[in-house]
Amino acid sequence: MMETLEGAELCFPDLLNASCEKLPRPQAEAVLIYTLLTSISVLTAALNLLLIVSISHFRQLHTPTNLLLLSLAVSDFLVGLLVMPFQILLTEPCWPLGDLLCTVYYFLPFITISASIVSMVLISVDRYVAICDPLHYPTKITQNRVKVCVLLCWVYSVFCSFLLLYENLKQPGRYSSCRGECVIHVSGAADLVLGFILPITAIVVLYARVFVVAVSQARAMRSHIAAVTLQRSETVTAKRSEVKAARTLGVVVAVFLMCYCPYYCVSLSGYNLTVGSSTEAFMIFLLLFNSCLNPVIYALLYPWFRKSVKLIVTLEILRPGSCEANVL
Repeated sequence: MMETLEGAELCFPDLLNASCEKLPRPQAEAVLIYTLLTSISVLTAALNLLLIVSISHFRQLHTPTNLLLLSLAVSDFLVGLLVMPFQILLTEPCWPLGDLLCTVYYFLPFITISASIVSMVLISVDRYVAICDPLHYPTKITQNRVKVCVLLCWVYSVFCSFLLLYENLKQPGRYSSCRGECVIHVSGAADLVLGFILPITAIVVLYARVFVVAVSQARAMRSHIAAVTLQRSETVTAKRSEVKAARTLGVVVAVFLMCYCPYYCVSLSGYNLTVGSSTEAFMIFLLLFNSCLNPVIYALLYPWFRKSVKLIVTLEILRPGSCEANVL
């Protein structure tokens, strides 16, 4: 055993008996991983920052639905700005920042991912009310209520993260087998129920109902469109707009499920992912990559986002009164 340690490259050579063995990646693989993660990190932060500026600056976009999109964009922006760069450190053979920062780091993805999931639930509720109870939507879904819900979303995310990581924070490094390893322990059952089963069930049930009602409304509009009056035509246009918004956000939710389900389904199956394995790295990458896909979906499906980005990139937003610009 001593010969093995003496011949091995250690993370901390001064701690011969406590240091982890350093197992460097092949150079080509390391360059590919760093380039890919860095590029996606920058792209994620930049795209979500454009979305945050768009919704915050242009008055036409100050709607309850867009406030929920803003909450989602903030969590995605933090993933690109903070979580992904630290994820690059986790791909290194050794964790250089110590046990306490290892535990503190994990708070970031737990909070941001939890906020993303709860924001998706709130978006599903918003679309459910808009499609299934459109007459009461303006009174039920108000700006102030949405602001309170967004605040509670982030408070809940911080609380759940603290609850899941409390043991690790109380005694940092207790689950690491050697120095240079960044490993935490989370109650799989609690994470599965709070972070996956409850919110995903709510999202699927709400959107299943939205889909059924939206399809029936679309059929009704097609069958009666030739016989409507001007007043009813405006109602039909409004309904069509709500159905289109539900479909667009439905794409966001579907992509969200595709990115998040593999990681949690592995946990649900009882299979234990090996820390540092290629499978674990891919699952986490897919989960984080969702934060980059959301603004891409908005760019493809929301004309107002493309118009807003054009005004931001050309610095038109610096002109006085630009917040009143027509972007819809």
